[in-house]
Amino acid sequence: MIGIVSWAASRARMILAFIAITLLIGGFAYSSLPKEGEPDIQIPGLFISVPFPGISAEDSESLLVKVMETELADMDGLKKMSATAAEHYAGIFLEFEFGWDKPAIMADVRDAMNSAKADFPDGAEQYTISEINFSEFPIVIVNLTGAVPERTMARVAKELQNDLESLDAVLEAGIAGSRDEMLEVVIDPLRLEAYNVTALELINVVRNNNQLIAAGAIETDQGRFSVKIPSSFDEPRDVYNLPVKVNGNRVVTLGELAEINFTFEDRRGTARFDGENTVALQVVKRKGFNLMDTVALIKVTLDQSRAKWPPELKAAVQVGTSNDQSRVVGSMVRQLEGSVLTAVALVMIVVLASLGSRAALLVGFAIPTSFLLCFAFLAVMGVTISNIVMFGLILAVGMLVDGAIVVVEYADKRINDGIGPMHAYVEAAQRMFWPIVSSTATTLCAFLPMLFWPGVPGQFMGMLPVTLIFVLSASLVVALIYLPVMGGVTGRMSRLFVSISDVLRARLPWVVRAALVPPAMYAMFLGAMQILNPAYLLPAGAVPGVAGMLAGVVVFLFGSFSASVTLGAARIERRRTRINSGHRHTPFGLFTKFIAGNPIMPIVAIGTIFAGVFYIGFVLFPANTRGVEFFVASEPEQATIFVRARQHIPDRSRQHGAPGRGSNQ
Repeated sequence: MIGIVSWAASRARMILAFIAITLLIGGFAYSSLPKEGEPDIQIPGLFISVPFPGISAEDSESLLVKVMETELADMDGLKKMSATAAEHYAGIFLEFEFGWDKPAIMADVRDAMNSAKADFPDGAEQYTISEINFSEFPIVIVNLTGAVPERTMARVAKELQNDLESLDAVLEAGIAGSRDEMLEVVIDPLRLEAYNVTALELINVVRNNNQLIAAGAIETDQGRFSVKIPSSFDEPRDVYNLPVKVNGNRVVTLGELAEINFTFEDRRGTARFDGENTVALQVVKRKGFNLMDTVALIKVTLDQSRAKWPPELKAAVQVGTSNDQSRVVGSMVRQLEGSVLTAVALVMIVVLASLGSRAALLVGFAIPTSFLLCFAFLAVMGVTISNIVMFGLILAVGMLVDGAIVVVEYADKRINDGIGPMHAYVEAAQRMFWPIVSSTATTLCAFLPMLFWPGVPGQFMGMLPVTLIFVLSASLVVALIYLPVMGGVTGRMSRLFVSISDVLRARLPWVVRAALVPPAMYAMFLGAMQILNPAYLLPAGAVPGVAGMLAGVVVFLFGSFSASVTLGAARIERRRTRINSGHRHTPFGLFTKFIAGNPIMPIVAIGTIFAGVFYIGFVLFPANTRGVEFFVASEPEQATIFVRARQHIPDRSRQHGAPGRGSNQ
């Protein structure tokens, strides 16, 4: 295994090409991976609802709920079953064991519900089976408001629905606050009596129509042809001209017996936006698509559709959006990106203060390279970027630099001994190979059990150990293969920087040399900001985003080289303190001698440690614990309020004129 370091060093150009490919693939993977707020997990549960207009809560329990519970109780893998009986409605929730076979269970549930439906009383409507899937919640709601006729608003909403659902990233765009059009037939009893038509005859005529009847086939010399009897309603005129009865030589149609109106169904719900009635389109994205890109595409599609409207419609109808999840996810991603960059900067500052500029640059190179290689692994596995993934990256920042720091520090020590940079870094990587692998393996073992965390919490938090495994494995590749090659190549260049630093140290006073450090550090800052925001230094739209990022890379590299030279020139060298050997000890040395200088105190110290751990873990913590929560309490970002109106029962004492004794009830 150690020989891979020498193999990589002997093929430095190929490794440099691999590094460039890693950076490109990782950057492309990060930009193309779907970004979501929470991981897209699947809840092993089904909800069955049965509408029954007019049924009471007691009858719903006895006639609907108990029948369903009897049929569903023997389901394989069923963990818990809870039911709700209410007026006009019955519902039941089925929770299954984790790892359920959803297609097979869905088929079994349908079979059981079909058996239960046969025992339902007349009047029960068709049951519905719903899954609990976080990805099917609306990511944005499109609101249409304006003082236009209801039929015009419904037509506009239907057109927008067709435009949005034609997008590959959109699963559906349900319409709320709108009523479906219907054909209303108002029968006139006087006309029925005048034409001697009974209500039963009229109902049978309507019932026997509006259907397509297959009448077999006809075989001729030219071939076989299917025969059908078309009697479906395609337009309102078909209903109006529907023959009902023959009165002598005259055919009586439905239009002569009733008044036919093209109207809307009774309103069952209302949607409001900013205090005004609206027609809302609840857009749901498909699984695996980027939420922020999908919302941006939806807004572009809305603008394109609105551009086709006539000027009068544009002035009358306002299009707005609400419940935009891309703002929440975008803010979360930006905050986590800022946290990652802040962590990278703090790590580089610590390394810069302890090891110097060259080591800080190499360690700083290891952090983004490990991240980008991790994103490439995540793209291969099909993992989306969520808050759990970003949290895992923040958690890994301090751990992934350990191997790079060890290799760089040992290589610097060998370079100071007079060994060439390439040989020094190869020797450092080979010498520290197994310690780095062992330390990384022990860290991974701490997070490995989280991969086997069962249930929905395990499915939610499973991305954390996966991210850590990928990023720490990538850090091994960077520290033991990429970093020795980069250190050897840049070490040859560092001799030039050292020579320039020596020239500045010989010809300029220390004050001038120290004054050159802040501009060099500021150039690094400008380059980093230009990489993150291509419009930071250049005007927006002046250059493409990729060109702006490349300009930031050039500025950052120039600032890094300048900082390396100026920091080397302004370095303050202190004289080494002469140590006189003797028998005198510092206070810490006396304490250490007290602990380890006799055979009894080590046993006492170990016993004290174990007693403290036992007391804290098994006595103090159980006595003061406040329970366990899956999530900590946080401020909500949005709220949904359900208000159910109850039927008012009038006071009978008032109704019958009783005295005012019950007036305060």
